[in-house]
Amino acid sequence: MKPTIIRNRTIYEAPLSVRSKLLCSHLSKDLKKKYNKRSVRVTEGDTVKVVRGEFKGVSGKITSVSSLKNGIAIEGIKKEKLKGGNLDVYVHTSNVIVTDLNTEDKWRTAKLEGKSAKPAKESKPQTPKPSPKKKSKKETTKNTKKEPAKETKAAKPKKETK
Repeated sequence: MKPTIIRNRTIYEAPLSVRSKLLCSHLSKDLKKKYNKRSVRVTEGDTVKVVRGEFKGVSGKITSVSSLKNGIAIEGIKKEKLKGGNLDVYVHTSNVIVTDLNTEDKWRTAKLEGKSAKPAKESKPQTPKPSPKKKSKKETTKNTKKEPAKETKAAKPKKETK
């Protein structure tokens, strides 16, 4: 089989935990300079601009991220149903550029800025722990006496009913 067929099949058959990690998009030029990163995982609240496809040039906030549909729903991009009503159109993340980030999540901003995501724990001075004494062969044979097996309660015989 061709490598592209194999790659496409592995993406299609991947579990949702792996598929959700694939929902990343490129950053705009000014965000690249600010964070020294090329791409970022998209989340709800990020502002994006569509670069390719039917909705090229449209920009808006991300309303939902779907790993099942392998795309993102953007504010202002909808399709009308025949019976009335609107449907969200899911755009693949490779077709958009992130122009503004949602910075409500402190963990995400710390990761973007290159700081440690977890707060540093206070370091206590370490005291050396005493090593356990090794027993000689004679001591181990003296101390290991077999204990008699514990008796368990025998099951009571059930009364026969007629």
